[in-house]
Amino acid sequence: MTNPSTPGASLTCSGVSFHWPDGTVVFDGLSLSVGRGRSGLVGANGTGKSTLLRLLAGRLRPSGGSVTVGGSLAYLPQNITLDTELRVDQALGIAGRRAALSAIEAGDVREEHFETVGDDWDVEERALATLGSLGLGGVGLDRTVGQLSGGETVLLRLAALLLERPDVLLLDEPTNNLDLFARRRLYEAVDAWRSGVLVVVSHDRDLLERVDRIAELRSGTVSWYGGGWSAYEEAVATQQEAAERMLRAADADVRRQRRELEETQIKLARRERQGRKLEAQGGIPKILAGARKRAAQESAGKLRGLQEDRLHEARERREEAADAIRDDAEIRISLPHTAVPAGRTVLTLRELRPRYGRLREGDLTVHGPERIALVGRNGAGKTTLLRTLTGELAPLSGEARTFVPLRFLPQRLDVLDDELSVAENVARTAPGVTDNHIRAQLARFLFRGARAAQPAGTLSGGERFRAALAATMLAAPAPQLLMLDEPTNNLDLAGVRQLIGALDSYRGALLIAGHDLPFLESAGITRWLLLGEELRETTADEVRDLLEASGG
Repeated sequence: MTNPSTPGASLTCSGVSFHWPDGTVVFDGLSLSVGRGRSGLVGANGTGKSTLLRLLAGRLRPSGGSVTVGGSLAYLPQNITLDTELRVDQALGIAGRRAALSAIEAGDVREEHFETVGDDWDVEERALATLGSLGLGGVGLDRTVGQLSGGETVLLRLAALLLERPDVLLLDEPTNNLDLFARRRLYEAVDAWRSGVLVVVSHDRDLLERVDRIAELRSGTVSWYGGGWSAYEEAVATQQEAAERMLRAADADVRRQRRELEETQIKLARRERQGRKLEAQGGIPKILAGARKRAAQESAGKLRGLQEDRLHEARERREEAADAIRDDAEIRISLPHTAVPAGRTVLTLRELRPRYGRLREGDLTVHGPERIALVGRNGAGKTTLLRTLTGELAPLSGEARTFVPLRFLPQRLDVLDDELSVAENVARTAPGVTDNHIRAQLARFLFRGARAAQPAGTLSGGERFRAALAATMLAAPAPQLLMLDEPTNNLDLAGVRQLIGALDSYRGALLIAGHDLPFLESAGITRWLLLGEELRETTADEVRDLLEASGG
């Protein structure tokens, strides 16, 4: 991904503010400057990463402030839709130049053809080379977009952007819907970026390892960290250790100042009692006693005020220290009823041929609490296979049988009714379970109090995933076979950690179709299945070897 960019390639936000039509404030005076090189933009769901990219790309207009772009800009959004009737050369934006070149080669030397071509006489060769670098070498320029898989469509759109030779390239969650092989091609493209400005929003840790710096968007401001994801994690951990030490010191200071205030109040009360006693005994003239009393009260007031000020300052320091502690809550639940004995048969496939996909005949037996990863190229039929196992799709031949309660969490998260609250959605999947029990469990999924009563249709992406996960895992009867389809798509890194925490509590058999190798390894996978024309056992190391081979 080389780029003959202009020396002034840059991206700057100056006091940018933005709010949605309903008044929700996203940014209030955000300033940001991005220089040449590869920058990863991270942050929790709902912090405004995609909104910021759309502002930088000019797709949204800021409510205040300005965005300045040095050089040409190209933008790859999260959700890509291309007309399936388009030819590949049209999607790449080179159809006009190809047609002009063909006309010139055929002897048509009208000026308009030369104007269309300009200096881009090798456009077709460049297009094929760019497609090849992204693993699309077998995709002809005359094929239609409808013949490509979802992952190939993402790479095709990226190829179109690269052909523009932009000075600034913005990528929003580019690895979503890419299989392991396509991800490798994208990684190589990011590795090859040598000039200009590249900003990528992603939750893909392998991709984030390849950037030069990390920008973290948090509470409407951006903090920069040098290096890739590992360096960022290490820096944040160091910051948290320092913040926790400061919080402990601030807590100790608050306790000390409170104790000193109490001791001062006791001392002053004792002194006041002694003064009243002496006055009652008549040992001091009234005029002198009054003067002493006024002086004592004034002194006591100053001392008490001083101690109260110190306590107030200590509490403020404590609040500042507490604000520096990250509250990345985790899901911690107990699901004992999901447990499956080690020898129990959970699932069997016999000569199964699904309705769609590449699988010609698959056999599989799952016993006990196995954790299985289902990997394969885009279009291999992973989602189709899972939907066949649920009984939603009938196979062309063969059979699939499950012997325990099964639950399936699809990519689309369409297990939720947007009109119902989070608690009501869970109640639908858990008939007979009391509302109190559901709410207690939802609190462990981070839906506490009024949040459990929030309509599903108003949830953010990360909240919606947690609600769908809760409705799936808290179902009754308890699922002893849980199937997840690309569960980390559109999840931020905190959401991925929350998912891993929830799966740590699950005791049944697990089948995950996915492309996120670090996540799959964190989920404790015990068996790896590669889906192609057959369903065969593999290993994480072999998957990595296949990726390396695909990059060669």
